[in-house]
Amino acid sequence: MGTPYAAQLADKVARVRHQLDPVTSGATWLEPLPSRESGFRNKAKLVVGGSPRDVTLGILDQSGRGVDLRDCGLYEPAISQALPQLIDIVNRLELQPYSVPHRSGELKNILVTANPVGELMVRLVMRSTHHLARITSRREQIYAALPHLKVLSVNILPEHKAVLEGEREIILTEQSSLPMVVNGHTLRLPVASFFQTNTAVAAGLYRQAATWVDQAEPNSIWDLYCGIGGFAAHVAAPGREVTGVEVSAEAITAARTSSPQVSFVAGDATAYARRQPSPDLVIVNPPRRGLGRELSAWLELSAARTVVYSSCHPGSMAEDLRQMPSWRVVQARVFDMFPQTHHVEVMALLTRQD
Repeated sequence: MGTPYAAQLADKVARVRHQLDPVTSGATWLEPLPSRESGFRNKAKLVVGGSPRDVTLGILDQSGRGVDLRDCGLYEPAISQALPQLIDIVNRLELQPYSVPHRSGELKNILVTANPVGELMVRLVMRSTHHLARITSRREQIYAALPHLKVLSVNILPEHKAVLEGEREIILTEQSSLPMVVNGHTLRLPVASFFQTNTAVAAGLYRQAATWVDQAEPNSIWDLYCGIGGFAAHVAAPGREVTGVEVSAEAITAARTSSPQVSFVAGDATAYARRQPSPDLVIVNPPRRGLGRELSAWLELSAARTVVYSSCHPGSMAEDLRQMPSWRVVQARVFDMFPQTHHVEVMALLTRQD
């Protein structure tokens, strides 16, 4: 931060190209897709600190005291506008902020997601269900304070550990997922599912993938690590057999609702690939650790002719590509999903070596 944005973006492109050289030797690098410099982040993950009537939303310092970040310039306007109301709600409900040093209190974190039209998903991460009845009884007051609220839930995290959320989720609204309209496709985002944090850049990522897929003209496509089905929705077309695979059953349920024309499977991507005939084209969007040796080896030996690889970690992507010597990167592009940071998204089009 403080570096002119054009310089930030140029530095990211240079670093990505250096990390992926020589596995991208001879590839055409398309112009990077920039982001807004501020107001781009569709999710706020805020630790609750302070004390009743003096609540902070942000992070904790080294001593465990709250550092307020409600004025952070990264968040989309709908989130920034909601944060003062959320603090007021916390005060009205008399929710005691959790004290990490003393291991006491109830409210640990507040997770807020905004969709492109400003509708909100709010998750209150609590130590227990002790205040659940109070929260439920005052839902109308919460709706009045947050008129764009669509999904409200209480997440239970009883353990004292450095994580943002627990495994138990209690939905307090009739609606349990937030609609995310991207390039005309309505995706459904459940409470605990992954979605790219920069909606505008995610839209560009999906458009680029769809362009590459259309150029390849495949009859069959796999979208591995499909999440809620963003890539699958964008590449589905008459005459194409598209299958999305994701380990999260909740995400798969949402994806089926969004894209009934696509076949979705809840399961491990590598295990699925090993027991099915190869498609013409494979889209992969793995977590930061990358595909790993097993799935990279499967792709190396598969009958697929095209791969679209999207990665948030160029280092693990480079390692995967080194395990796939029969593939070559034809085109690649940087997407500035995370401006004001060193993090970056990169996507590459791979074809078989001649």
